[in-house]
Amino acid sequence: MTYVTEENLTDLAVERWSNIPDPRLRQIMTSLVKHLHGFVRDIEPTQQEWFAAIDWLTRTGQICDAKRQEFILSSDVLGISMLVDSINNRAPGAATPSTVEGPFHIANSPEVADGGNMADGAPGIPCFITGKITDIDGKPIAGAMLDMWQTDGDGLYEAQIEGAEGYMRGIYHSNPDGSYSVRTVAPIGYTIPMDGPVGELMRKTKISHMRPAHVHFHIAAPGYKSLTTHLFQKGCQFIDTDVVFGVKEPLIVEFIEHPAGKAPNGDIVDRPFYEVKYDFKLAKAAAAQKAA
Repeated sequence: MTYVTEENLTDLAVERWSNIPDPRLRQIMTSLVKHLHGFVRDIEPTQQEWFAAIDWLTRTGQICDAKRQEFILSSDVLGISMLVDSINNRAPGAATPSTVEGPFHIANSPEVADGGNMADGAPGIPCFITGKITDIDGKPIAGAMLDMWQTDGDGLYEAQIEGAEGYMRGIYHSNPDGSYSVRTVAPIGYTIPMDGPVGELMRKTKISHMRPAHVHFHIAAPGYKSLTTHLFQKGCQFIDTDVVFGVKEPLIVEFIEHPAGKAPNGDIVDRPFYEVKYDFKLAKAAAAQKAA
């Protein structure tokens, strides 16, 4: 029998974790052991540092609930979420690029009619988002689902407001010609939650904890690769330092300011408002799979 030494421990652990019938799980676990051991050998943590890390992970789990996912947030700020997203969403170049879902998506948003207001009663400057959903060749996609969510004009998501339900989120569908029309309010740049373990860690750095102003979209249609992405406001001061590494150049859009008057959905607005125009292009499921 081979007994443990500092030098052979990694090899022994990898060998033991090779005893897994499922080949993919075996690949994952042996690689995990190798990289974790390599990390520990690199930094040589003290016992106190290791216990502090365990405590941080424990508290990260304890703060998670149905509306808050601190583990996703930790993955986001380390750039892991964007890396996983990029690996899993390789698509033809003409397709709209994806970006991270983030920790604030809530399932089963309310259905909103075309042109309807998903931000009714919310603070912020009125904002109208219009465009088309097409395939990569420009063919309209009818009935595509747009699941949308964002902050209000104060920089808050539903999950951050006690008792809020169906707030700043909604599900729309594209028309027969692929068009869609949304009324909302303009998002603003905001800080990630800083009252938990992730915020505690961020405060020990000089890294910006701000996200640029953006709107989230999850778009799906039968036969097409679903898309999770953002639209970012051009000129936002946090565009170049997004804390979750989510900004891709094709997703930066103009928020065009208009005076009070008739809006793109036909509403009469009694104050200045923004208009955003953007056409989303979806890859067919087979084409997306081939690109991967």
